[in-house]
Amino acid sequence: MSRTPRSKPPARLPVEVAVIVRAIGWRRAVPKAAALCRRAARAAVARAARGRASLRKALAERGGEIGIVLAGDAFVARLNRDYRGKPEPTNVLSFASGEAAPEGPLILGDVAIALETARREAKAAGKPLAHHLAHLVVHGVLHVLGYDHERARDAARMEALEVEILETLGIGDPYRAAKPAKVA
Repeated sequence: MSRTPRSKPPARLPVEVAVIVRAIGWRRAVPKAAALCRRAARAAVARAARGRASLRKALAERGGEIGIVLAGDAFVARLNRDYRGKPEPTNVLSFASGEAAPEGPLILGDVAIALETARREAKAAGKPLAHHLAHLVVHGVLHVLGYDHERARDAARMEALEVEILETLGIGDPYRAAKPAKVA
């Protein structure tokens, strides 16, 4: 009898992940949120780079930087209004850098995640907030790296990558419906 092995973790690339906690509620809701964000972001970058030789080469040579802001709904709503013209909070916003500095690390971009929205979504899905946070980080980082879900084919590709990356972190498929609790 053979076991199905978990996906192999992506190779390590030199990526610095700065996490800023703007909403203190994150510290109570997910005590090791910053460490989780760094692990999830590095896993997403490493997996995306595995499929993109130019990114992999650039990161291996220069390293990369990404910023993650753990904020509240009000902060994310302001960003959403200012940059997307939508005056309401959303779970995650991504800002690709587009910077191509001749030297130093690649500045990949920033990701902002809204606590209250993420908490509501995790509760509605019956999932731990820490797992949902990791998913939102992976999703946001993939956006920073140029992935999107505008077309069905692109959405399917992005979702499959998310599931694969989260599996390397020990987190189940976020798109599979949570199982209802058994009633005794």
